[in-house]
Amino acid sequence: MAVNNIIKRLQNIMRQDAGISGDAQRIEQMVWLFFLKVYDAQEETWEYKSRREKKEFKSIIPEELRWRNWAVDNADGEALTGDALLEFVNARLFPTLKALPVNEDTPRGKTIVKEIFSDLNQYMKNGILLRQVVNVIDEIDFSDVEDRHTFGDIYEGILKDLQSAGNAGEFYTPRSVVRLLVHILDPQPGETVYDPACGSGGMLIEAIRYMHDDSLCCGSIFGQEKNLSLIHISEPTRQEAIS
Repeated sequence: MAVNNIIKRLQNIMRQDAGISGDAQRIEQMVWLFFLKVYDAQEETWEYKSRREKKEFKSIIPEELRWRNWAVDNADGEALTGDALLEFVNARLFPTLKALPVNEDTPRGKTIVKEIFSDLNQYMKNGILLRQVVNVIDEIDFSDVEDRHTFGDIYEGILKDLQSAGNAGEFYTPRSVVRLLVHILDPQPGETVYDPACGSGGMLIEAIRYMHDDSLCCGSIFGQEKNLSLIHISEPTRQEAIS
């Protein structure tokens, strides 16, 4: 799937919406939509695993607010659009996800939903255009290996766009440069890797891939970013990053 084509299609649709002004708002709009689509795909994996283990799976997101139950357009004329879609997103989806009940016992895989939405906004004012954006994003199958890689490319494309998004931007290091730096550093299993300005963790992930070895202990992978506490990459993260 052509990543640039996806981003351009989304940008072209959102440029027609009076509620969005500039790249920063367009990017934020894409972020929450992509998150819900990806999270829904991840929940399908958790549900499958739970069934195999004969366990019950319960999403932290109320059933009617899960991506599969409001975003998917089955071409039967029943999909939310226009004012009905705006009312749903503004009055139900966002308020509910921002106020999800979590505590110290809530798994990280669930608390992340509230954490993500606590700082996000819905800017679009045209419900028909919002439906078009949702449909484009729903074309991506994040349960497919190829499309999962596509998401990584989409994320990098979004970071590139952030460079021209004013104060909301951040410095983006191209993947090829990250790979070159890791190869020059030549980290070995057992050594400690620390990135004091890790951003989205690209350098750390590339170091894990470079050192892929049965003897690798991920307890030696650390990163930190402004206003964030120290990140410690654990074994499950390592396996996910390499797969």
